[in-house]
Amino acid sequence: MIATLTGKISEKIADLIIINCGGIGYGVAVTFEDFGTLNTGEETKLYIYEHIRENEHSLFGFRNLQTKQLFEQLLSVNGVGPKMALSIMSLANSSQVRQAIAGGDTKFISQAVGVGKRVAERVVVDLKDKVGLAADENATDFLTTSANPNDEALQGLVALGYSVQDAAEALKKVDKKLPAAARIKAALKA
Repeated sequence: MIATLTGKISEKIADLIIINCGGIGYGVAVTFEDFGTLNTGEETKLYIYEHIRENEHSLFGFRNLQTKQLFEQLLSVNGVGPKMALSIMSLANSSQVRQAIAGGDTKFISQAVGVGKRVAERVVVDLKDKVGLAADENATDFLTTSANPNDEALQGLVALGYSVQDAAEALKKVDKKLPAAARIKAALKA
């Protein structure tokens, strides 16, 4: 297992830096912030996360240990792999990402490449109390809904592929006195 790499940065290619350690050049994926901070010819130390698969051996590097730990926390979320976690980490510096998670800012998190609304919500739900900041009381408000689970219109929208939250939100604007079919049509138009 590679824990750290210390060496001179010989090249920067796309989203990788090549760090030369003892005559071997290691290609390391780094966050957008680290990519901009690290300069060619500079000596550096990176904390490494090693991702080994049958057909791939990838290295992910971080200038400080706390950033690597946040990356590993993101990996603990179901559906988040190393590239997606790095994409989330590249949105801003690690303290801003922590604040977004603790504050339940799913819109911010879903701006990362490959991250949809559901994954962003899962990240907040799983990590809001684990990122080292006090979680906002309203961080998971998107999970609560005043929808009636026995509402036929709500059930119809969910059957059409809407999430319960989206269906409840769409039905808020529709007259509750209408029959279920009419409410579904009105919600779909809105």
